Amino acid sequence: MSGQNTHVAKSYAAKTIDEQREAYDDWAGNYEADLCAFGNRIPAVVPTLFARLVEIGTAPILDAGCGGGIQAEPLNLMGYGPITGIDLSDGMLEIARSKGFYAELRQMTLGEHLDFPDDHFAATLSSGCITPGHAPAHSFDELVRITRPGALIIFSMRDDAAQEPEYPAALKRLSDAGAWSEVFSTPSFQSMPYGEPDVSHRVHAYRVT
Repeated sequence: MSGQNTHVAKSYAAKTIDEQREAYDDWAGNYEADLCAFGNRIPAVVPTLFARLVEIGTAPILDAGCGGGIQAEPLNLMGYGPITGIDLSDGMLEIARSKGFYAELRQMTLGEHLDFPDDHFAATLSSGCITPGHAPAHSFDELVRITRPGALIIFSMRDDAAQEPEYPAALKRLSDAGAWSEVFSTPSFQSMPYGEPDVSHRVHAYRVT
């Protein structure tokens, strides 16, 4: 990330979970405005693919790394739910809570053990957070564990020169182990053209096996 925004720079400069949590707590009030100013397309593409592939009535749904809820809000408007959101930042969770559509919001950190039973969620989405400088590649293991067999996990992943190899390697590792299988992946697209024009992503759907 080029760091054109001081909040972006602080979030990517964080060296510890506590520093990252503090960065997002500080950013929470302006986060969605900044995403929109960057032209961030991920919060539109993730729920679009979710609505294409997941039937209304599928429940419960996990929004993993929910932030203020910008990606789950369209799903709520279309009748999906109940939706549980988790995020490492209490500040972000307060923004999400103010929107009033999440059934449950809990402070949890991707990459650590998630306090849900095995095979709990009927669908999972994760937008813009399992990425270098943020949630680690092994975050996918816990999402697979807590998502039901046959259910979809829909997530974004960087697809540019700054992507780190362990992220695509994690997808392959879980596929090779028979933990999930690819259902659909978008073409690569410029995800933040007005703020970070060199950053591109794809959005993926994998089915837990």
